[in-house]
Amino acid sequence: MKQSTQSDRRFWNRIAEKYARDPIADEAAYQRKLEVTREYFTPESVVFEFGCGTGSTALLHAPHVSRIDAIDLSADMLKIARQRQAQAGVENVQFTEADIGGFNASAGEYDVVLGLSVLHLLRSRSDTLVQVHDLLKPGGVFVSSTACLADHMGFIQPVITVGRWIGRMPYVEFFSENRLVQEQEAVGFEIVHRWRPKKDAAVFLVARKRP
Repeated sequence: MKQSTQSDRRFWNRIAEKYARDPIADEAAYQRKLEVTREYFTPESVVFEFGCGTGSTALLHAPHVSRIDAIDLSADMLKIARQRQAQAGVENVQFTEADIGGFNASAGEYDVVLGLSVLHLLRSRSDTLVQVHDLLKPGGVFVSSTACLADHMGFIQPVITVGRWIGRMPYVEFFSENRLVQEQEAVGFEIVHRWRPKKDAAVFLVARKRP
């Protein structure tokens, strides 16, 4: 199932440069997430990241793994990612313009899949979780960081709906942390790390595919 529309692409293309300039909201939490994720890497790890944006996280992880395949639906985001890649001299990351719903790879191809700040932007999260589970090797892990807006920010849903109608905001789904955990467990994952830095922060999960 396609997880994006042309309006989604236009939105993310339009804000790509601003997105690249904006500082990380919580640098300490971001660094901790990087550290925890790397606990699941080996030098031989093959990694897939969807919704990679301007590529910052993939490029930071690149020295710790064998290869990263990173996709995003925004051509303008990826243009910035490739510029950053060239500046950093990183050679083991492949950036590709693609929608997760149309991404083709072999079953069991990846040791780790990253879905960071993206699950709440998908039109069919359940389809994506099944796809991610299929892409992972037995024992592989899915690392996600997700805004679970139904827990503490449900009141902004009408604002986002209006923003979508006028093209100023992206598609956003509202769901709780517990629901997200249940959905991942339902497709065959075991949650092995669960962290929320503060009540209105994104939920960071590491979910292992059962052997």
